[in-house]
Amino acid sequence: MPLSSFGALPDGGGTRFRLWAPAAARVDLVLDDGRTLPMEVGGGVHERRVDGVGAGARYRYRLDGGAPLADPASRFQPEGVHGPSEVVDPAAYRWRTAGWQPPAQRDLVFYELHVGAFTPEGTFAAAAERLERLRDLGVTAVELMPVADFPGRWNWGYDHAALYAPSRAYGRPDDLRALVDRAHALGLAVVLDVIYNHLGPDGAYLAAVGPVFTDRHETPWGQAVNLDDEGSEGLRAFFLDNARHWLAEYRLDGLRLDATHALKDESAVHFLQALSERVAGMAPKRFLIAEDHRNLNRLLLPRPEGYGLDAVWTDDLHHQVRNLTAGDTAGYYADFAGTTAADLAVTLRQGWFYDGRPSRRTGEPRGTSPARVRPEQCVVCIQNHDQVGNRPTGNRLTDDVSPAAYRAASALLLFAPELPLLFMGQEWAASTPFQFFTDHNAELGRAVSEGRRAEFEDFPGFSGEVPDPQDPATFRRSTLDWAEPERPGHAHTLALYRALLALRRSLAGPAAAESHGERSLHVRRRGHHLLVTFGTNVALPLPAEAEAVLHTEQSAYAWDPVPPQIEGLRVRFARPGAMVLRTRGPEGAS
Repeated sequence: MPLSSFGALPDGGGTRFRLWAPAAARVDLVLDDGRTLPMEVGGGVHERRVDGVGAGARYRYRLDGGAPLADPASRFQPEGVHGPSEVVDPAAYRWRTAGWQPPAQRDLVFYELHVGAFTPEGTFAAAAERLERLRDLGVTAVELMPVADFPGRWNWGYDHAALYAPSRAYGRPDDLRALVDRAHALGLAVVLDVIYNHLGPDGAYLAAVGPVFTDRHETPWGQAVNLDDEGSEGLRAFFLDNARHWLAEYRLDGLRLDATHALKDESAVHFLQALSERVAGMAPKRFLIAEDHRNLNRLLLPRPEGYGLDAVWTDDLHHQVRNLTAGDTAGYYADFAGTTAADLAVTLRQGWFYDGRPSRRTGEPRGTSPARVRPEQCVVCIQNHDQVGNRPTGNRLTDDVSPAAYRAASALLLFAPELPLLFMGQEWAASTPFQFFTDHNAELGRAVSEGRRAEFEDFPGFSGEVPDPQDPATFRRSTLDWAEPERPGHAHTLALYRALLALRRSLAGPAAAESHGERSLHVRRRGHHLLVTFGTNVALPLPAEAEAVLHTEQSAYAWDPVPPQIEGLRVRFARPGAMVLRTRGPEGAS
């Protein structure tokens, strides 16, 4: 490991400790063997190499004679975020997948999962045992929700405190490495969700050592992190090192960057550009994916014109499908009220809908042109952790629409040229919710519970009780039931997803899409056609010289099928559904 890395890294017969703490005049290293050793300081970084200390040793730092603190760059917190840090040797793990190369970007199919709720065991090891099922489903990339350690026994991960340390709730660092190793052996890339726009409210000792926040900018979490104010160089270096740490020490294939709209930075070189420059030289290829609702082409344009990120989560397709199928119009869905098939066609053709056209809520221009954005730079979904978990009861799309409409939406998602993202359990129409859960101390937990109830006091159409984030039952309800995929209905949906993902591998090219009325679409990709409707008793024209490949009302995919009927040159759907066709001849075989 390069000596520029922060934290404690074994180095030959000892360990080198490095702490960014520009506000401290003196820092002492407090070892678990009883020694307290002063550290040398230069440029706000305190450093000391100690012979005879290796992996497994525990330590803390004391700043200017204060109480000992955990290392903000700790590789592991065996007793939780408030306990001592543990020295970890990142080079000790013996990788089995030498020469690994991730799938091409255009072939990425993401599967987002929460390690704690993905399996009953809630561990890295248990998740690794399920990866073969994801490979067989047709997924090519596993996307882990944040694993950096947090206070308590369970958490979504966005209350992160130890930015370098995989949570002890899921296992040890080498358990995460083994998960990545197993994924690579199965041909799966692994992407990790990381957060640089805020810190968790408890145990984030980074805020105690340097100028982490600035009052120059505000975000939904309060003051912005300090990326452009006095002393920002140190925090930028810390975050850049943190990104390199996850990608290099765990051989992750990419990072999903949380809420990049909240990274307020007026520097000459934006933090995101600096990050993409840092990652660009790594081999094999690493992917940087932003979560950003602004539809900004600047995120994706090449440096220095843009920030040079690889892809961005684009929400427009999700919001349009949700409005069209479930009727959502509250909050940000107001911009998608009255969605038509023609609107969906625009999104499928260009990656996002709001391209500078006026917002339906404000009348002001929203978004930028996606003319230079490729389909594989847009990640789309019909469910993700936010869109499920940030509803009052964590209900899924399948709770709000008919099975037939859900199958039609699934076909639309997986036929689209953009990169699809599935949320865990989506492939079998899981009945388990994904609710917001935390395990904070009593005072903070009480505030979180009260805030959650207040958030949904006026949620349209909801009059029930909001699940208490602090109640252990809320976490348990959110854990997937792995017996469900074998049950009728769920098994049928799983079979459909497998078939659609297998078909997706033969699809190529961008989408040409046109509407047929308010609720029906014809989408064309080189040699293939998708007819999809969210209406009832709808007749759509059949493409010339095309043969059916599958439809969502086949008995293998629908527990109570109502197959579409061919009527001459048209096909009639009695209820929402989709049909995939292939053009006969050379074009269809391409």
